[in-house]
Amino acid sequence: MTAAALEIASPVGVIAGGGAMPFAVADSLRARGLDPILFALRGVCDPTAAERFRHHWIAVGQYGRAKKLFRAENCKNLVFIGTLVRPSLSEVRLDWATLFVMGRVWSAFRGGDDHLLSGVGRIFEQDGFRLLGLKEVAPDLLMPEGCVTLTAPDQDAMADIARGREVLRALGPFDIGQAAVVIDGHVVGVEGIEGTDELLKRIASLREGRRIRAPAGRGVLVKAPKSGQDLRFDLPTVGSQTVKGAAAAGLAGLAVIAGNTVVADPQAMIEAADTAGLFVTGLPS
Repeated sequence: MTAAALEIASPVGVIAGGGAMPFAVADSLRARGLDPILFALRGVCDPTAAERFRHHWIAVGQYGRAKKLFRAENCKNLVFIGTLVRPSLSEVRLDWATLFVMGRVWSAFRGGDDHLLSGVGRIFEQDGFRLLGLKEVAPDLLMPEGCVTLTAPDQDAMADIARGREVLRALGPFDIGQAAVVIDGHVVGVEGIEGTDELLKRIASLREGRRIRAPAGRGVLVKAPKSGQDLRFDLPTVGSQTVKGAAAAGLAGLAVIAGNTVVADPQAMIEAADTAGLFVTGLPS
């Protein structure tokens, strides 16, 4: 546990998007004796899972309501976690407080996802809240360094991993994705707005159509944060679903950045990889 993690005051506000991660973070906070309060995004967060925790519902764009609730619950520390498809401005439900910061919101929208999340984070911070990342609130959910599976990457896989990291470093400044697939030194796919699961489906389709001729069991999915990314937001995420997608795409394994990649369900991911004979390894940052 980091020193920063030890300094967090309870309660902690969890701005909860979609998927299982908001609840994994809340469970991690509880395990450390901190009280999580969910501020669940309406239409995005799972309502059934949210019932396990003290929670409030807010809509995207209700900054005034959110700010009042944060202060009423004494949540000076906040973390945003979970999936959220970028809404169009016409879909955002504005309240009066949002209208007052609309210039900054509009500026945040005019860029990639990291630019948007960082811009929104600065708005919260200017109102006295502290935006935290997973390193502070739930370090146990981050990928450790080294191989965590029975199968380890061989020399060819390590060469593909190195190439994948080079590609992601080059693409990082453009804020367009966090994953690349490299097979025998060839970059056969990079992640766009569709996300990692769809990238892997595309690779599987290319194999089926014999556009990729390399035999199954070769190639690597590499995931890394974007260069200069605000590491409090939108860290790369892997889990058992990622492993299943990589197996269907005929890859040898996954390589991600240790300490800067979220593992949704470590045990399930490792079991899925061992069953499929794939490796999962955490790379030094």
